[in-house]
Amino acid sequence: MEVGDKLKTIRKMHGLSQRELAKRVGLTNSTISMIESNAVSPSISSLKRILSGVSMSIPEFFTLNFEQQSQVVFRAEQLENSGSEAIELKLVGAPDKSSNLTFAIIQYRGAADSGTEMLSHSGEVAGTVLEGEIELTVGGTLYKLSPGDSYKFCAKLPHRFCNKTANPCKIVSAQVPAKI
Repeated sequence: MEVGDKLKTIRKMHGLSQRELAKRVGLTNSTISMIESNAVSPSISSLKRILSGVSMSIPEFFTLNFEQQSQVVFRAEQLENSGSEAIELKLVGAPDKSSNLTFAIIQYRGAADSGTEMLSHSGEVAGTVLEGEIELTVGGTLYKLSPGDSYKFCAKLPHRFCNKTANPCKIVSAQVPAKI
């Protein structure tokens, strides 16, 4: 994607006209127009100035890949269970090595747990209990969570999830970096 085309897409994503963006950054709208039509290439300082109007850095601009995001919405029937009999694990989106995030819907059936051994890995984990109850042990401390309760912790700390009840527990969970 050409610089001008990419700039035009970003400007439109922010709901700005060429005139509005030009006014924000102190340039003429004809300058913005020429850059967006790829008639001229902006200098790094000009590009930095234009991007300041949409709160974006130059590295963000050049690493942003519009083609990379092929699917935005994932319907319930598209989420496949990649868990086990005791733990249903539905990843939102296919495993993607280019993503920094794992996002999942997890259901611990009655008396299910993440295993007898404590888990430990790089990154951070966060989640919210939607239904049921779960016991979360992090770094030797036991927490009992109910619907609406949330957690966030450094995943290097030894941790474990355990559903001590007969009822299922449903959690929405996110993890960075992605663990695939």
